[in-house]
Formats: sequence, C-alpha cells, structure tokens
Amino acid sequence: MNDMNLTDAVPASASPRAVVIIPARFASTRLPGKAVLPEIKEKTGKYLIEHVYDRVRQATSISRVIVATDHPKIKQVVEGFGGEAAMTSPECQSGTDRVAEVAANLDVDIVVNVQGDEPEVHPETVDAVVALLHEDEGAPMATLAHRIDDLHELADPNAVKVIVDINGNAIYFSRYPIPYIRESPAQLHVEDFPYLKHLGIYAYRKDFLLQYTRLKPSRLEQAEKLEQLRALENGYRIKVAETPHKSIGVDTPEDMKAFIEKFTEANNS
Repeated sequence: MNDMNLTDAVPASASPRAVVIIPARFASTRLPGKAVLPEIKEKTGKYLIEHVYDRVRQATSISRVIVATDHPKIKQVVEGFGGEAAMTSPECQSGTDRVAEVAANLDVDIVVNVQGDEPEVHPETVDAVVALLHEDEGAPMATLAHRIDDLHELADPNAVKVIVDINGNAIYFSRYPIPYIRESPAQLHVEDFPYLKHLGIYAYRKDFLLQYTRLKPSRLEQAEKLEQLRALENGYRIKVAETPHKSIGVDTPEDMKAFIEKFTEANNS
C-alpha cells in the first residue's frame, strides 16, 4: 500500500499543470437538482455545488476549477458565486465523459475529477492524487482510499472496496468485501484485514482520459457497475494512496438532512 502522507503532496510550483473538473448533472433519481437545491443554500449559506467548488479550489497543486454541467441552471449558479462552468453535451453517458469533453479543450497535463455531490471533500485529497501522478510518471490514473473501521460500511455494497499490490497499484475494486477471509467465513470483521474503501476522486493524465472514455464498457465494469474497472480490465494501472480523510456524498434526502445538520452543528459550536 502506498502510504504517502497527504502533507507530503507536491507543491504547485513542482507539479505538472493540473485542473479540477467537477461533473454536475441536474437529473438525479433520488435527489433531483441536488447541486443547486435552494434548501441547502438556505440552511448552509451555499449551494451544494458551491461547497464542493470552494473546498477544492483550496488545493495548492491546481491552477483552475471548472464545473462541467448539462444544465443552464447549474451554470448560472456557479457563475453567480464567481466560479467557472462549462456546458457539456446531453449525449454524455457519465460524469467521466463530461469531464473528458471539457478537458479536451484545455492545455493541461493532469485532470482531477471530483464528484459534485461531496461537500466535505478535503483539498488535501486533490493534492494527493496529483502528487501520485507526479511521482509515478508511468501511471495514467490515480485515486484514493481510506481504512474501513465500521462493519456496516464494510458490508454496504454502496461502499466500494479496493485491494492493492505492494507497489500501491489497484488490483481490483468491488462492491463486495474483498478480500475474503478464509479463517472467518461465517461473518465479517473489520479487524481481520486492513479493508479499504475507495473514494470517488480520480486524477488522469489528459491524453489517457480522452483515450479511456473511448474504450467500450468492460464486462467487469458492467457486472459491478464500477467504471474504473474498465481501466483495469484493459490493462491500465491505477495508483492508489491511503488517506485519513473521508468524504460523504449527498445522494438522498436523508444524506442532505445529515449534511445540513452536521454543517449547522459544526458552525454553531
């Protein structure tokens, strides 16, 4: 496991040119329009997408932050708080496709994909994935993971697990708790192994990102519904570093309520 400390992330002056692109679509099955929901703005002072934007622009290794969106309302909101946004084609099938469409027109080396629904994202995680590609010039892609210390999270298929080799390269990502512990097959124990949960942040070399989105969805990707498996199944390496930072996405009304309550409590203490 790559145990690089986030405080060791390469400073902006030493990093390749890097940009963050935040994909943000308006449609959402469980929480439509979540990026610009007025309720979050009313309770926290910022829209969801604004929380994400303000957090990632604190990273020291990037030169620019752009929201890639399919909806004029999101673009209007982003530009309203002083951010930069770009409209993308309605034909984009995923957030990665949206990121790639914007990146294609940028003169950059590294593109960081940060999810638009993670308002607690740490700027240090952005610097960490950029640093991974700076340190390993042969790696086309990088991401992060954190240690799982909760049994519910380990068993939750929405919490994607990752296993890595001794050089910090991803071996596999799965919704299932991996690896299988032969000595305790009857039940799961977080103490049995340093299980890792994958965080939804990626850094790509620009040329690879454009090539990656042209690859056909792979069998493993379709089985697990995990897009990053397309890279592994096609023989590409994904560098992984462990981080102490966790980032919780806002996918449901319950998630939104929890975020608002946590934000309010933190700012009233």
